Amino acid sequence: MAIALRKANEIEKLRAANKIVGATLELLALHAKPGMSLKELDAMGEDYIRSQGARPSFKGLYGFPNAVCISLNDVIIHGVPTDYVLQEGDVIGFDVGTEKEGYFGDAAISVGIGKISSVDEALIACAKDTLYHAIDIVRDGMHFKELSHAMEKFILSRGFVPLRNFCGHGIGKKPHEEPEIPNYLDAPNPKAGPKIKNGMVFCLEPMICQKEGASKILANGWDVVSTDGLRGSHYEHTVAIINGRAEILSIS
Repeated sequence: MAIALRKANEIEKLRAANKIVGATLELLALHAKPGMSLKELDAMGEDYIRSQGARPSFKGLYGFPNAVCISLNDVIIHGVPTDYVLQEGDVIGFDVGTEKEGYFGDAAISVGIGKISSVDEALIACAKDTLYHAIDIVRDGMHFKELSHAMEKFILSRGFVPLRNFCGHGIGKKPHEEPEIPNYLDAPNPKAGPKIKNGMVFCLEPMICQKEGASKILANGWDVVSTDGLRGSHYEHTVAIINGRAEILSIS
């Protein structure tokens, strides 16, 4: 399947959907404090998205039961919100998707609750810094696999490993489109496969594990953890390739 090249008016519609994502993540991070439950945060996110004239695109997607993926501690992605009440020292990931006028937005952050360990601080910083490093080096004409390879090297340089079997992706009129963008090189040659071009819109989302990158899905069918059983982290932005560089759409 061909990777879509978006016209300027389409990118603006994607920007509108993603701006709501960015604002929702800011709201959730502000209220992620000891005493708040995961379900309360999920409801807050859904209410805000709907108040902005958008729809929470994750709700019902592939059967997901909630509006926001809320991943707690050892859950790295796709966490289902529960009645759990946040405590000092927790690490929580928020992944938000929206749909507005037929176009989709998607981004994620990881945050610490109160004072967290130095390891957890490093985990969160690795995910965030890997994301912004990738955004900084994206160029028109670069192979997607080169970008994946660069993210993997950055993660390894911090002493962590990328989560396997999950990846970034294209986005547009569907929440997940071509191409798939792993956070690691999945083939021998980084200069193989499709190239990044002006007009492409996609999500980059480093998912970080401490020791083992192998993934496991828990009994609820959603929560994804590392086989090492340790905490992880996740950051994501939707970007558009404009004038040869990546421009972040998912900021408020």
